[in-house]
Order: sequence, then structure tokens, then C-alpha cells
Amino acid sequence: MSTGNIDLEIARATPLRPIADIAARLAIPAEALEPYGRTKAKIGFDFIDGLASRPNGALVLVVGISPTPAGEGKTTTSIGLADALNASGRRAVLCLREPSLGPCFGQKGGATGGGRAQIAPMADINLHFTGDFHAITAANNLLAAMIDNHVYWGNEAGLDPRRITWRRALDVNDRSLRALVAGLGGVANGTPLETGFDITVASEVMAAFCLAADRTDLQARLGRMIVGARRDGSFVTAADLKAAGAMAALLREALMPNLVQTLEHSPALVHGGPFANIAHGCNSAIATRLGLKLADFVVTEAGFGADLGGEKFLDIKCPSAGLAPDCAVIVASLRALKMHGGRARAELGREDPAAVAAGAANLIRHIENMRGFGLPVVVALNHFPGDTGAEFEALREALAPHAIEPVRCTHWAEGSAGAAALAEAVAAAVAGKTARFRPLYAPALPLAEKLRTIATKIYRAADIQLAEPARKRLAAFEAAGFGHLPICVAKTQYSFSADPTLLGAPTGHILPVRDVRLAAGAGFVVALAGEIMTMPGLPRHPAAEHIGLDEGGEIVGLS
Repeated sequence: MSTGNIDLEIARATPLRPIADIAARLAIPAEALEPYGRTKAKIGFDFIDGLASRPNGALVLVVGISPTPAGEGKTTTSIGLADALNASGRRAVLCLREPSLGPCFGQKGGATGGGRAQIAPMADINLHFTGDFHAITAANNLLAAMIDNHVYWGNEAGLDPRRITWRRALDVNDRSLRALVAGLGGVANGTPLETGFDITVASEVMAAFCLAADRTDLQARLGRMIVGARRDGSFVTAADLKAAGAMAALLREALMPNLVQTLEHSPALVHGGPFANIAHGCNSAIATRLGLKLADFVVTEAGFGADLGGEKFLDIKCPSAGLAPDCAVIVASLRALKMHGGRARAELGREDPAAVAAGAANLIRHIENMRGFGLPVVVALNHFPGDTGAEFEALREALAPHAIEPVRCTHWAEGSAGAAALAEAVAAAVAGKTARFRPLYAPALPLAEKLRTIATKIYRAADIQLAEPARKRLAAFEAAGFGHLPICVAKTQYSFSADPTLLGAPTGHILPVRDVRLAAGAGFVVALAGEIMTMPGLPRHPAAEHIGLDEGGEIVGLS
């Protein structure tokens, strides 16, 4: 398997169809589209609202093992699966998140798939796309400006400047913005206060955007967002500052789902994009629910491993949006399993069935977790050059006691043909109607116990370690009437623990929770575990160093 500029070259060499043709595959009329050029469009709410009485198709959730630098290919597999379902004569639509500029210019790269399994136009989607993230960033920062302005002009709401919790946002990795002092320079510049930036994909505005049912619900969620507290501890909201309406106005067009296509012209709804390690990791509920009305199969993914995006999809998004998945696909690669089995990245080219068998413990943990939610599980093994038959047999033997037959996939090189077997396995799992979806915990469970349940049941931790300020905040959230909310854990994506170096399937560890944040508008409580940051930094040599324009004005170096 290869990545980088080869993906961009393949994407550019593949002619795309007019977006109205893609819409027609889903019986979306041209008048329901607001085109952004030839190959991108937003879908209007008048059309969406008219679909309410239609039955839903099957919802297929694609998740991964705990990610490694070796690569797993979850997005590529999601695209290949949707293409294969369509190629088999079934009607499928893909629902993915929009890429963030942070990883595009940082270390991870873009998020449009790879090889013959891509969504397009690749460069547009990875960069500014239809401007949704810019609108979300603007809405977030408008609220920040209105908070400071409210305090400056007399502070009618009684907001304690020392207790302002709202942070600004920017969709770029910039560690220097994590902690700042603003308002310096004298009285004319406002009140000095400590603040900072989160990356846009970790902002509460992004989360509310992705969980909102419609524009009315979005404006209500924006109004419920807590910006700080008064001296008596009571909360001040965006509605108290009369900010929600203007924020909603900025997001009016952005909330319409985006329609694009795969390289094989399957329709793809790409909308919203919270990270899964520091946010809830799922595309918009609006796009997912729309897909279910338009197709027999909706293929959607949740970010990072099944313990992060998968758990959050099932415990946060599904109850909020009234969704019930029919099947879970877990993506793995032999290379990644060897890393979980103790091999260094430099050793992955050497055949090592024993390392595959050892690393399979990570995959098996994710299988058990997804089955614990009542979902049938299919394992997609994403093929890389250098994979050997002996390694594949080692994986088959490791999974046999769990009644799982891994499905080898070659969609990167072969497109839909390389995922044909996966499509049949998924169709069979859905047709079996064995899904009995149930969330991990009940809403009435106390917040600390919800957190402990996630840690012990999903991460297999022995317990949690709550910092005293976090414990007090959870108690305050419950006293204020927010005890029914689900928990969104922000932690490293590389391990079931809070230690990114602890690979495989560790047990008995302690999950240290240093802080908690109330996202009342989004509708969950964020728990910050370990050293996770809500504003990432750039690596020593970021991808941005290799991105530019060629003599013809085409983007080069984007991966």
C-alpha cells in the first residue's frame, strides 16, 4: 500500500461526474442542491424535511483497532465498502466527517481515503471544502468576543471574569495558543483574563453542530452553552448574553449536509468533523439520518479506535439522534497488529506470525466491546504489500475462538472489487437481524459512575483516579441538573490506557482524570484523561513543509 502524492495523482486522473448526476442516484432533485462548483453541493432542508416518513436503511458503523503509525485504513475501508455495496447492486451512501486543517498540515495528513478508494475532489475536501469549519470557528469566536464585550460594558449578567470558561478556537495545530492572557493594554482593551484556544474540531460549537437535529435545535443548543459562572457559582449561558441567534445565523448554510462522490461515483455525505480523541468523533446526525432515508445501506465511521469514536458514537450520538446500528465493522491490518504485538515500526517488513497473534489481543478486545453493545461484528483486514499467508493464518487462528473470520480487503489497489467480500459479509450480518443495540450505561447513573463504567468495561482499567477539582465539578454539574448527560472521554488514541506507549490489550491500569468540562449545549460532559491536549501541536517536520503549488497552480504534497 502507498500513500501521499500517489493518492492525489490517482484522484486527479479519475474524471468526476457532475454533482447533479450523483444526487440523481439518490433521487435528489437538482432544485434541492446548492452547488459549490461542479462536484460539490449542499442539500437543502426543504428536501430533507420531506423525507421524514420514509423508512430507514441499515446503519453500518466502521471503527478501527487502536491506531498505530503502521496504518489501519479505516476511512479507506469505509469508502471501499460503500463502493462495493453499490457495485453489488445495492443502494449505499457513505457518511464521513470533514477533515480538519490541523492534521492536514500536521502529522496525520488528510482524511479522504487512499488509492482507488477515495472521496473527491480530494484537495477541496481536505482544505476549505464548503467553508463549514470556518463558519464554526467564527461562531465560536463571536461568542468569545460577546463575552468580553458584555463584561466591558457593565456585565449585566454578573459574570465573574475569573470564572469565564469559554475558549476561542482555530482549526490549526498551534501549541502556543493553549494558554494565554488576553485583555492587556489598558482599560480600552477590556478586562485582563486567562484564556486559550482549542482546535475547532474540539470546540463545543462543533459538537452541537454535529448533534443538532435541525436549525431550531442548533440554535437552542447554542443558547444552552455555558460560558462561565457568577460569583455565587450559578452558570451564565450564551442565551443570557443574547449570542445564540447570531451564532446560528453564521451556521445557517453550514448546517446543510455536503454531497460529494467517491472515485467510483458512489454518493458521499461529508459533514461535520469532531476529533474522537478530544471530542465525540462522529459526522453530523443530520447527514447520517438523511443517508438512512436515501439508501438501503449507510456506511459511516467513528474516529480512531472503537474504544474512542465507536464508544462515543454508541453512547452519545445514537441516543441523542435516535439511531440504532445494525452492524459494526472493525478495521485492522497485519502491520498494525504486529506493532500491538511488540514489534517496532522498523521491523514490520519482516514476517512475524507470532507478533500478529500477540497483537490480535487488541483486535479481540474491540470485538468484545462492540459485541457488548449488542452488535454483530465483521473484521476487515486491510491488505498491505508484504503481508504473508502465514501471518494471515495466525490471525485466523487467533479469531477462531471468537467465531470471527477476517475478510481480507484490497480496495486501495482494486477499488470496489477489492472489498466485494467485505460487502457480502456486511450484507449477511445485516440480513441476519441479530443486532440488539443497547448503550453502555443508563442516563440516571451518576456522572462519576458513567466515567468509571467506560474505564472498566471498555478500557479494562481497574478504576479511575479523579482529581479533586474534577470530582467537585462533577458534583456541581449534577447539582445543577446535568447528571443525566453522557460522558465524552478525551484521552490518547494509541492505547486503551492513558499511556500512549502501552499497546496491545492492557488491563488493571488506572485512568487518571485531571479535569472535566460541561458541554451543556452539545449535551455531554468532557473528561480530560492523562496528558491529552485540546489544542494539538505540530510535529518537528509538519506536512505543511511539503505542501505547495506547482507551476500550473495545482496543489502538490497533500496526503
